[in-house]
Formats: sequence, C-alpha cells, structure tokens
Amino acid sequence: MASPPPPDAAHLLVVDDDSRLRDLLRRFLEREGFRVTVAPDAVEARRLLKAMQFDLIVLDVMLPGESGLELTEAVRRERDIPVVLLTARGAPEDRIAGFERGADDYLAKPFEPRELLLRIRTILRRLSAAAASAASAGPVRLGDAVFDPARGLLTRHGEPVRLTSGEAALLAALAARAGETLTREDLAAALGQEDHGERAIDVQVTRLRRKIERDPREPAFLQTVRGRGYVLRPG
Repeated sequence: MASPPPPDAAHLLVVDDDSRLRDLLRRFLEREGFRVTVAPDAVEARRLLKAMQFDLIVLDVMLPGESGLELTEAVRRERDIPVVLLTARGAPEDRIAGFERGADDYLAKPFEPRELLLRIRTILRRLSAAAASAASAGPVRLGDAVFDPARGLLTRHGEPVRLTSGEAALLAALAARAGETLTREDLAAALGQEDHGERAIDVQVTRLRRKIERDPREPAFLQTVRGRGYVLRPG
C-alpha cells in the first residue's frame, strides 16, 4: 500500500462527473505524491474551494449544470489558482475558449494520465521557477501600476490587481527581459505551452493588456513587434 503524501505536498482539486475517471486520477496522482480532493460538479467544487486551499485545479469542461468554462471564469474573478481543463472537444477554437476564460492549460480526452501529470508538474515547476528567478529582481513600473516579479503581484495605486498564474508568469517572463523582443515561441517555452500554438499566447497577451494598459487597443507597455513577437517597455 502506498504511503500517504507528505503534508506539504501540492494539493490538487479534480472536478469531473465521471466517477471512474475521478477515482483513477485520484489514485494515480496520489501515487505520484500529490494530495488530491475530488468533486463531481461545480457546486461541490465551489464548496471545497471555500473550505480548503488548493495549488491547482483539474477541471472537466462538460460538467452537469455549471460548465467547467463557467467555473474557470468564476474562479478567475476570485483566485489565481492554476486551472487545467479536460475536454472531449480538442479543436483549436475550444482550446482558445479555455484560455480566454483564464485556463492555464488544456488537455483533450482521451488522454494518458502521465500526460496530465506532465502538464501539472510543468505548471507547478514554472510557478516555482518564476518565483525563484524573480527573487532578486526589483519591481517594474507600468504607468500607475507596479509589478513585483518576486511575488507575482501587480498593484495599481497600492491596490492588488488579480492575475492568473499564467498571466503572472507571462508578465514575469517579459519583465525579466524588458526592452527585448520575445517571440511567441520564447513565451510559449517560458509558460510550458509549446504545443498550444501562437494563438494561445496572443489570447493571454490580450488578457494581460486589459490589466496593465490604460487603453488595451493602444498599448503603451506591452507592445507588439510586427512579425517578431512582443516587448515589455516599462515606464
């Protein structure tokens, strides 16, 4: 019998209405060293989110009642927990819809549990690496907003502006090389999203601009370099 995960292990919330898949993922991820709590729908997931702290959510899109996309959007208004979406619909436009709602990654069913494990570890490692690499970096001023890479914290007039983990990682990657043009491939590698395509980066840049720019249609700080990529110009 496998030993229980240590108390400081990352805590995952798995939300899926398929009881067999829920149980499979719970047992598999616990064997891989995670603490795992499961829920069959958004109602139970919301109750658990109020009662416990989680490091990452694995969330099925096609839930009864409130969908996974709707729950992702609701989570994003309140928390910055990373979200990995699971769905039987793997078309590019479905992945983009997930990123537009604030998901950090997207995995089409059927999938191998080890592939999900890889996605989870990539996100958690990315967050840890971003915090470590930013520890010695100073705050970056973006007009009336300030981004602290060490904490992944964006504030405006001293008030926190909520960022998803993906948005914080994207802004940290840009801030670490401020003034330098980064290709979409550079940014996808920094976020561990090499297989999601350029459009996924564009969607996340659009979301980030809404939070740091006075006019996202005329960005002053996160600028497009036509034919090359993006550049962050603090000021």
